[in-house]
Amino acid sequence: MDLDRPNAARVYDYYLGGSHNFAADREMARQAVKLWPDLPLIMRANRAFLRRSVQYLAEQGFTRFLDIGSGIPTFGAVHEIARGIQPDTRVVYVDKDPVAVAHSRLLLKDDELSQVVHADLTDPADLLARPEVVELLAPGEPVAVLLVAVLHFVTDEQDPEGIVRTLRDALPPGSALALCHASLEGRPDQTDAHQDLYQRTPTPLTMRSMERISGFFEGFELVEPGVVYLPQWRPEQPAAVGPHPERMVGVVGVGRRT
Repeated sequence: MDLDRPNAARVYDYYLGGSHNFAADREMARQAVKLWPDLPLIMRANRAFLRRSVQYLAEQGFTRFLDIGSGIPTFGAVHEIARGIQPDTRVVYVDKDPVAVAHSRLLLKDDELSQVVHADLTDPADLLARPEVVELLAPGEPVAVLLVAVLHFVTDEQDPEGIVRTLRDALPPGSALALCHASLEGRPDQTDAHQDLYQRTPTPLTMRSMERISGFFEGFELVEPGVVYLPQWRPEQPAAVGPHPERMVGVVGVGRRT
């Protein structure tokens, strides 16, 4: 581990008010907020979408979740949200950051229904072959895959569409995909500077168009309201969406495998 270089998972933890981050992560976050003061609000909106999508899926009967790029499952983690509705929910958390994985295993060491896997989304065949993931998929019950604020850390050269297809094809019928991705349209005046900042990290950021993000749902039937900006997906208080939801820059959606 290179603790002198910022890491996206730990920077995200800092934005959320967590304590699982280091000086380099906090410094990068401060630089990013100077460029884009709304960033902490955007990151919390990401987390709010995670909560709403997991609640929706649990209400639809899902009891198996695969959270890829999970970071550190502290407050508002998937297992906590889902078990408020489905107490027997099983969750497999996946992250490539060894610090996030170590902290996650420590936090969940007494949780028999949650497991943590150290794997990389850019090698989906390896990820799907891990025993914990195989066990999650083996019964053939629908599984909800969560790709929340992670695909924009996959470069075009790494073929994000191919990665999602590989995951989709491994899922049992009726499974679901919940996705959140940084978009180019929301704040075009900020995108270049923000992407340049992440170039200094081991996880460069690639923001994409809403049209391209929508393409990740090939083979899935979108749940209403479809692919929309972060605040627009089944808001708890519709009046709170505001006149400029695009300023949250995240594009999100949930789909069921057809």
